[in-house]
Amino acid sequence: MCGIVGYIGTQTATEILVSGLERLAYRGYDSAGVATISEGKLNCIRAKGKLHNLREKLERDVTHAQIGIGHTRWATHGKPEEHNAHPHLDSNTKIAVVQNGIVENYRELREELKNKGVEFRSETDTEVIPHLISQYLTDSTLTFLDAVQKTISRLEGAFAIAVINADNPYELIVARQQAPITLGFGQGEFFCASDVTALLPHTRAVLSLENGEIARMSPLGVEIYTFTGQRVSRFPRTLDWNPGQVEKQGFRHYMLKEIHEQPGVVRSSLETYLNPNWHADENPDFSPINLGLSSQLYDNIDYIQIVACGTSWHAGLIGKYLLEQLAGIPTTIDYASEYRYSPKPVIPHTLTIGVTQSGETADTIAALEMEQARRSKLESKFQAQLLAITNRPESTIGQLCNHIINTQAGIEIGVAATKTFIAQVLGFYYLALDLAYHRKTLSNERLTEIIDGLRHIPDSIEKTLETQDHAIEELAHEFTQETEDFIFIGRGINFPIALEGALKLKEISYIHAEAYPAGEMKHGPIALLDHKVPVVAVAMPGSVYEKVISNAQEAKARDARLIGVTSAMNVQEAAHTFNDVLTVPEVEELLSPILAVIPLQLLSYHIAVIKGLDVDQPRNLAKSVTVE
Repeated sequence: MCGIVGYIGTQTATEILVSGLERLAYRGYDSAGVATISEGKLNCIRAKGKLHNLREKLERDVTHAQIGIGHTRWATHGKPEEHNAHPHLDSNTKIAVVQNGIVENYRELREELKNKGVEFRSETDTEVIPHLISQYLTDSTLTFLDAVQKTISRLEGAFAIAVINADNPYELIVARQQAPITLGFGQGEFFCASDVTALLPHTRAVLSLENGEIARMSPLGVEIYTFTGQRVSRFPRTLDWNPGQVEKQGFRHYMLKEIHEQPGVVRSSLETYLNPNWHADENPDFSPINLGLSSQLYDNIDYIQIVACGTSWHAGLIGKYLLEQLAGIPTTIDYASEYRYSPKPVIPHTLTIGVTQSGETADTIAALEMEQARRSKLESKFQAQLLAITNRPESTIGQLCNHIINTQAGIEIGVAATKTFIAQVLGFYYLALDLAYHRKTLSNERLTEIIDGLRHIPDSIEKTLETQDHAIEELAHEFTQETEDFIFIGRGINFPIALEGALKLKEISYIHAEAYPAGEMKHGPIALLDHKVPVVAVAMPGSVYEKVISNAQEAKARDARLIGVTSAMNVQEAAHTFNDVLTVPEVEELLSPILAVIPLQLLSYHIAVIKGLDVDQPRNLAKSVTVE
């Protein structure tokens, strides 16, 4: 959610901090600020709203400080006002702190500090941190690092913090507990950020702090300790990303760029995970899918449970369908936020899959940690088998799980997930096909048919973008004024696509949208329909096509405007039912979700653009939800 950037080195800190915050702006924020130290004095500038407001203030207060911290805030405790913006200071204006996460016991700490005469200037949980550090520093035997460590020991919750102290102008201290923070290593300069995208212009040598670690950064280097003070020895890794990946490259918005990147994402994914030497007629003794998973994963899997949030949950719904229909494994899917408080009974030989783009989604990680903990005390057949499907294998979920499918979608800046959704769905196809091969639930011939179909998907996405983008833009003009509600329907493997289409529309156009299994319309939702409520039906040819058409006609009888997503080979027949037809190339039903979602992404995008909304940074939303 919130964004942290820190710098210590030989350059002027302010521009590095603000430009870093701009690269984190896609995560969502409502205020921003920076704190720097120059000539022994702490200077803190904050502003409500967008970063250009902060830049205007900084232009009037120029400093050549070479150390500083910056923050973009997404409000949790306290309204999005300037006095609640980070950084937060102690009473002596010596210590500045920025934080991502939540201090759950801040009320108790706040009362304790008030009783000692401390006056608070904000309603945030973060402000207790600089005041606690200041209290500990009254003990002359404690160093700056000692004071931060003692403060951290008092905090309950999930957090990442960066701290500077005017009395120690050559130290920047960073700590992590559950919320992500990464260090960057340059030539005589060091960085920290809550996401590596802020570090890319400066370095590709990075090291992610692990839970319970604290780092002291100085011009001489970086020292890492556990919260209990033990020195940690680890080495940076080199990112294979480059700054160009976070530029718009001629597109109007990041979201549109990322929609158009999907053919390339799929091609790269197929090249990585499909075994080119596999041929059905040779009856090989190896899988057509190369996931690189350990052999123990395939032994004795009797049950699969998936936990995820938001768009990842929709990908998991498709995964459930594939794992059951292709691999024959009973599968459940839960919202991670609900699973944490009502977990399934412990069943032996269970694989638990966590799906998260960022690898830092708080609820998904907590659900997996709970699953690991409750199974750790049981006999071997109950032991946790955890698999992550993520775009960030170096993230917290990557460290937690013993198996990983790296979706390799590249950096996604737009808050509304597009290419990462497609990549997650592909991850489930690979897993289901791999398990199907090992369990012999599909013939080699059928495996070949599905894989050949997957190989045609990139070209089909490109054709959809080429033929449908302009037509969908024209259609979008008709839903920007009086339209307040949308209904999306689908059945079978494409019901999750209806859910995803509705979510995309809600996220960026702020039009209320709901999705239902098409067969459930007459069990209540049909009461919502009239000429003001458009209905989008995902009607891909296959086993449930006729059923979806029948359900759509029920909506048409209530004067609803019908928009159909179907195969181009089916367009003439579909035109008898639908007022508007959005087409994709012919594809078998099993693979159709990968194509059917493309027109829905474009529809939500163009409606939002025509309404003049901030497509890449929709209100109230954050790219990575790192707090509960």
